[in-house]
Amino acid sequence: MVKVSREFAGRRVTILGLGVFSGGTSSARYFAAQGADVTVTDLQSDKELSTSIKSLSNWPIRYVLGEHREKDIIDADLVVVNPAIKIENPFVQLAQNRGIPLTTETNLVFQLSNRPIIGITGSNGKTTTTQLIGELLRSVYPTTLVGGNIGKSVLNELNNESKNVALKPKFENLLDSKKNPSYTSGENDPNPLVLELSSFQLQRLSWIRKSPKLAVVTNLSPNHLDWHGSFESYEEAKKYIGLYQNDNNQIVLNADDKQLRMWKDFCPGQVVWFSTERTVKKGCYLHNGQIIYRDKNDEKIVCSSRSFQLPGGHNQANLVAAVTLACLAGIPPPLIQSTVENFKAVEHRLEKVGIINEISYYNDSACTTPTSTVTALRAFENPLILIAGGYDKGIDFDNMAEEINLRARAVILIGSTGDRIEQAIKKNASYNTEVIRAKTLDEAVYVSSVIAQPKDTVLLSPGCASYDMFVNFEERGNKFKAAVIELDRKSKNNTNHKNQVAED
Repeated sequence: MVKVSREFAGRRVTILGLGVFSGGTSSARYFAAQGADVTVTDLQSDKELSTSIKSLSNWPIRYVLGEHREKDIIDADLVVVNPAIKIENPFVQLAQNRGIPLTTETNLVFQLSNRPIIGITGSNGKTTTTQLIGELLRSVYPTTLVGGNIGKSVLNELNNESKNVALKPKFENLLDSKKNPSYTSGENDPNPLVLELSSFQLQRLSWIRKSPKLAVVTNLSPNHLDWHGSFESYEEAKKYIGLYQNDNNQIVLNADDKQLRMWKDFCPGQVVWFSTERTVKKGCYLHNGQIIYRDKNDEKIVCSSRSFQLPGGHNQANLVAAVTLACLAGIPPPLIQSTVENFKAVEHRLEKVGIINEISYYNDSACTTPTSTVTALRAFENPLILIAGGYDKGIDFDNMAEEINLRARAVILIGSTGDRIEQAIKKNASYNTEVIRAKTLDEAVYVSSVIAQPKDTVLLSPGCASYDMFVNFEERGNKFKAAVIELDRKSKNNTNHKNQVAED
């Protein structure tokens, strides 16, 4: 028998959008565990959502699938909005017009946590930076939690940390942004909560007027224009990571990013900088392979960047950003150095899959913007075969096309953006890259193995979202890795067969 809080028992909670990521399922599980009357509504079918529904099979949850109904919004005491639901969605508007409180999984985490929250955002590099910050903090705070847009919800972990009903917030306080529903008794947990935050999640933090006490912004470039409508709206959403800080809070910004340098004029918190190109007044910068922390006129060498195993200049920037945060958190330099030396690539982010017949295969499926593909291409010196393309988010491919022509011997295009990327490549003045089309990712991997030469690198770095062919970028990356593993198996079988023939 699950012990539930009386504050939640019988409350009607509607989850607007279950999805296939953790946010919708985590919110549904959280409120069901508290005894709420939970309804989940999603436009997708039960077959499409089977994995998510199966994960909730132990809880008494009502499902309305294939449609959204006004009744499920109007009758609710609280509506939890999935990050993928747009602000102008008519059912979000309906709730607002009827005065029905709205929240999100991320907002609940901010309201329920008794841990100091560290937030990381950016157009590129935020997942690697988030994971590295988590590891750096664990060197001193061993039960540091890492989650958010990284693909892992921490909502139920936070709930499990406090079994005492007296420490749970009142339901009414979740509905009122003017009240602080955080735990009111017991000691605060010093172990941090590290959250990767997307523009979707940040935009809705305005509902509760909260920002993380420590924040990092890796960089800023056009992304999710299909969702936000313009780069200006996208940037405004990102600004919520620091908009509700106070002068005791700190935000770490990229001094090498022209757009972020302009943020110093609006940030209410203390601005700290990181850079791989220049000295900063306060923060960390890279010089001759050493990361140096500077505060006014005092400087100290924190660690070497040469021992960092992830390739590319962009990962050096991610490293300096993470080390800056670690310095602000008081992590000793020897622990920073050892953590940096032992940190491995995050799955689906320039992840080395293997070497077959002297050809290296890298999985960068998490690359969902043209800017991040440009960054990935610059990480390698060997000749490249690029696999790119996917779902169209309305972003321009001209800069990506220019970089492809400069750095790739061939590009194999998949997905709905194939035509647009091919046109951008061929109209470029430096067009000299072979363009090949493939119907599937498996076909693209096979073709790459045929045209690649020894010492080449085959790089999956799509520059696009995955939704036209896959559930998410993880499925796309796993499919790529499976195809490479199959190539390796066939290659070894062929070698064994040749050896057997020679022996015969």
